[in-house]
Amino acid sequence: MSSETDAASSDRQLKTLVLTDLCDSVALTARIGDAAAAELFRSLDVRVLQLLQRWKGRLIDRSDGMLLLFDVPVHGLGFALDYLDALAEIGKQRQLPLQARIGIHVGDVLFWRNDDDAVAAGAKPLDVEGVAKPTAARLMALARPNQILLSAVAEGLLRASQRELGERGTGLQWKSHGRWCFKGLPTPQEVFEVGVAGRAPLRAPARSSKAWRMLPLWRRPVALVAELMLVVVAVAVVWILVRPEPAIAFTERDWIVVGDLRNLTGQTVLDESLRQAFRISLEQSKYVNVLSDLKVRDTLSRMRKDPEKVLVDRAVASEVALRDGARAVVLPLVSEVGGRLRVTVEIVDPVTQNTVYTEYADGRGLDSALASVDQVTARLRGRLGEAIASIGRDSRPLPEVSTRDLDALRAYAMGQEAFGKGQYKQALGLYEHAVSLDKDFALAHLGMLRALNATEQLPKGLLSLQKTQAMTSRLSPREAMYMQAWEVQINNPGDAYQKWRQMSDLYPDFYAAAANVGYALEMENRYQEALPYIRRASESRYEFAPLSQEALGRMSLALGNYGDAATAFSRASESGLVTAAVWQANLNAAQGNFQEAERLWPRDTKLAAPHFDHVSHFLDKGELQAASLEAQRLLQALPTDGSRFRQGQIQLAVLQWMSGNRRGALGITRNIVRDSMVALDGAAGLTARGEAITAAYGAILAQRLGDHELARQLIVRLEQSPQIVAMQPVGGFLQVLKARESMASGNAGLALEGLVSTLGQHESFQLREALMEAYVAEGKPEAALRQADWMVSHRGWAYVEHGGCGWCGQSLNIADSNLARLRKIELLAQLGRREAALKELQSFDAYWKNRTLPDYLRVRREALPSTFS
Repeated sequence: MSSETDAASSDRQLKTLVLTDLCDSVALTARIGDAAAAELFRSLDVRVLQLLQRWKGRLIDRSDGMLLLFDVPVHGLGFALDYLDALAEIGKQRQLPLQARIGIHVGDVLFWRNDDDAVAAGAKPLDVEGVAKPTAARLMALARPNQILLSAVAEGLLRASQRELGERGTGLQWKSHGRWCFKGLPTPQEVFEVGVAGRAPLRAPARSSKAWRMLPLWRRPVALVAELMLVVVAVAVVWILVRPEPAIAFTERDWIVVGDLRNLTGQTVLDESLRQAFRISLEQSKYVNVLSDLKVRDTLSRMRKDPEKVLVDRAVASEVALRDGARAVVLPLVSEVGGRLRVTVEIVDPVTQNTVYTEYADGRGLDSALASVDQVTARLRGRLGEAIASIGRDSRPLPEVSTRDLDALRAYAMGQEAFGKGQYKQALGLYEHAVSLDKDFALAHLGMLRALNATEQLPKGLLSLQKTQAMTSRLSPREAMYMQAWEVQINNPGDAYQKWRQMSDLYPDFYAAAANVGYALEMENRYQEALPYIRRASESRYEFAPLSQEALGRMSLALGNYGDAATAFSRASESGLVTAAVWQANLNAAQGNFQEAERLWPRDTKLAAPHFDHVSHFLDKGELQAASLEAQRLLQALPTDGSRFRQGQIQLAVLQWMSGNRRGALGITRNIVRDSMVALDGAAGLTARGEAITAAYGAILAQRLGDHELARQLIVRLEQSPQIVAMQPVGGFLQVLKARESMASGNAGLALEGLVSTLGQHESFQLREALMEAYVAEGKPEAALRQADWMVSHRGWAYVEHGGCGWCGQSLNIADSNLARLRKIELLAQLGRREAALKELQSFDAYWKNRTLPDYLRVRREALPSTFS
């Protein structure tokens, strides 16, 4: 190219130069391959083009990085910020570490256009030169990954105009990194940084052979060496005088990870028992929180380590602590030293994996082990900053709050693990074994209470509660309050929510209390209120977190949040909770995915109690014969005089009704109501609530079949027991029974009055169904249609509603959800909404395709106006 062409086409202009460099691009290409790298860079080019159009910039050159020009300085800064955001977004999507260095300078540059021959030979159409270009390049090369460095000229112009970036501009942070000398540039430059806190480094760049910082005399190497020597001497003198003990940055309610016990004695009985002893002793503290075993196992799984095989040693425990936000690691050790049993504990900083301090206690024989654990944990808590007074106040000796029998302690530890996985029968056996070894083991009695309640054997659990109450002195203050809350839960469940909430407020890191607040609200169908509590327990380090994850899934399913429900059930299942598969199947059934529901249904025998959900699946898809066979099979495994048998009979009665066998359905419902009312006499608390609800479901079904005598008897019986009616959902079901009696006597207005007032206090599927029929009877089709819409759209609620009787009304709710489809068509036809009615009818026929409708439903289907057929 001739000099004449250069002169003719050159131009000098003031521009904002932005130079970028994609960090480690060569290593990235080697890692993902040429083809993947080419595709990645193409996607980056597309995003860059979009950003250039937005910020009115011009791309001059690109390779691993880019040279860009902007007329307005703030446009260059806006591009730089958006470019870093785009890299972060794309990197997250592709799971790649995409970062860039950026330098920004404002100065004169010289432009010239290359002639066509030069461009054809590979030259760029436009060339840019000038001192401003290497200045920006030096800034870019100096920057750390994700750092934006500015010259003093650029900083002055940009800071004055940052408001033009809107809200983003107000959140920027600016920092000076002093004056720097750049190789090849005549004068030092002050270097500035701009960025968003938390994302930008906002720290001085590292010097290199091409850039170094100008330092005052006192900060130059020779002076620094002399100063350092003086400091070292001073520190050494102070160290010798005061010798401070090592410390760890631990504050109240921080978390610790207890590693696996190293047992050098050869006594295997110490393995599980002493690790559980450390946990029980530490959990008495309100200052220290202990990461649960199940949470550790879950984290190990996410680390792709087998929890059954990996040893939770210094390195593994430290990684678990860092992942879960724990501040310290406790490594217990038991050994024989000089004929004595020594219990040692190391406190390890998980960041450095260094031992911060060590405590030990010696004793004679295995019987000394628990006392030694008490001694070292008390000292440990003091080292972590807990006040000595609170250690004495909040703690009792381990043999008092647990057991002196190491075998019993080992059985209890294994029972806790089994319970957290939903293996309630296995947990119950282990708790019972612990109690057989030490009848005064209060924590094991509490464990038996939990397990018996989970296996539908609460009457037996009351004996465990009574035994625990007789040994309150053998419980820590927290566990004693836990026992008292269980007493309220069993004897006066209407007050359980307040008691559990009180405990949750007093012990905010005791997630069992928060979980039980959620369960208490779940019993009353107050799912939205329960969510914050159950979510806190499900996302915590709580040892029974999988149970809370399943509960979170149930509540999400009831509220129609299918995605959240799927995530929660999946987490519970991955943690080993066996019942999670039942709810994963229910989730699919609620969405009409019956094939997937059948695939997911658990075929093993590990479920603690019969789950009638499978009956509901068959009923839901119209396979009434298969549903009846499944219901009968489950009933055969139950004692005929038990509450669970009566609850199972409700499923059978619903199936008889849906099949058109009204006489058979009535015979079953009469037995249910009579037997439950007999069981109700002398019952109290949870037992009374369960029997009252079971009787109410039977009586409601009897009313709908035309028999009102038993319903009237039950209404009188309940009204004579206000303490039972006060326990929701009993009061709500009593109102449904009374409303149906009003409708039967022709007074739909009175029924509506009671139902509407109840709806503001209590929600249930049967209340909605009664409300729909009351509106129909009162001649208010629009209002009835709203209730039908609710029932059709809340299929998840139909599956989830516990009712206080172990989901005994699930099949009736499912039947009503489907029958509401038919009622909805009838109401739309009555309102003259032909197109909507036709659409719903097509949906109804498609849903019941290849299924046999019983006669009474076929009559209703064929009675629809021919216009919709």
